[in-house]
Amino acid sequence: MNDIELTALGLSPAEETQYRSLVVDGGATTGVLAARLGLIAAEVHEVLDALAKLGLVETVPSDDGAPRWFAAPPDVALHGLLNSRRHELSVAETSVARLAAIFRSDLGQAAIGDLVEVVLGATAVRSRFLQIQRAARHEVCAFVDARPVALSGQENEAEGEALGRGVRFRVVIERSAFEAPGTVSDAVDAIESDAQVRTVDRVPTKLVVADGTVALVPLAVRGYQTAALVIRAAGLVQSLVALFESIWSSAVPIGLGDSGRPVEEAAAGPDDADLAVLALMLTGLTDDAVGKQLGMSGRTVQRRLRVLMDLTGSTSRMQLGWEASERGWVTRRS
Repeated sequence: MNDIELTALGLSPAEETQYRSLVVDGGATTGVLAARLGLIAAEVHEVLDALAKLGLVETVPSDDGAPRWFAAPPDVALHGLLNSRRHELSVAETSVARLAAIFRSDLGQAAIGDLVEVVLGATAVRSRFLQIQRAARHEVCAFVDARPVALSGQENEAEGEALGRGVRFRVVIERSAFEAPGTVSDAVDAIESDAQVRTVDRVPTKLVVADGTVALVPLAVRGYQTAALVIRAAGLVQSLVALFESIWSSAVPIGLGDSGRPVEEAAAGPDDADLAVLALMLTGLTDDAVGKQLGMSGRTVQRRLRVLMDLTGSTSRMQLGWEASERGWVTRRS
């Protein structure tokens, strides 16, 4: 039952543990529950009181006079917390949207410091990097040069969270960067998480762009080993997006070889497995159904289709089907 996660509803780890125990193992007195969890009875009682205030537990007198604690039905009690949290998030989202609208409306008269921010020091740069990833809603694009900076646990976690909520990652890595072990492991993790990774002989600069609206680029400042510019000026950001797209279009896709290490993929056209995926996709099968037919996972099917979409410049699977037919990759239907 370790895959049950309730802290997102506002429960502390201790509250989650005790509630889960009452659900899975049944009701218990404070003493029995403390023994079950290896805790002090006073600590258990304090947490039970907190759960009772949330309406997650209730008591029934026992024969020996000690109250016996039971979990309230999860489908009722937890849904109440879930709906409350949804309301709070909805209010917060509305507030963020209003603040963003106010911010954008002021950009026309904004000072240069509001459009281009100078960030000094490694700690501050890492903080901005985290903020950009966590605020991304659609896509993060990045250049990685031959002087990579090892990511901390927080930064890897932020990337994982963004991928988990559907943010698309496209990364171009300089070939010589793969000589650093940290770059190899980061690339493997990214590819396994469905990020798209390509390589070129050299990237023009380090770069991170989120949603085409904010960019982070390195800056050389005397007295600081690490510094960066956070750019929000639309014209400058769009220029960086155009630079990224031009490099991306000529870069070679990277996949995982049999050894589990990054290897360059053939970019000239689809292989036999890609053709099989295309043919089955055009019959209307789901990604999982296609994967079962070909002995691969649904995520692998999605990754192959995304590579083909990038290769053909398609923005939808319908367009990919048309491009595949035009290029003779699949038989045109009559």
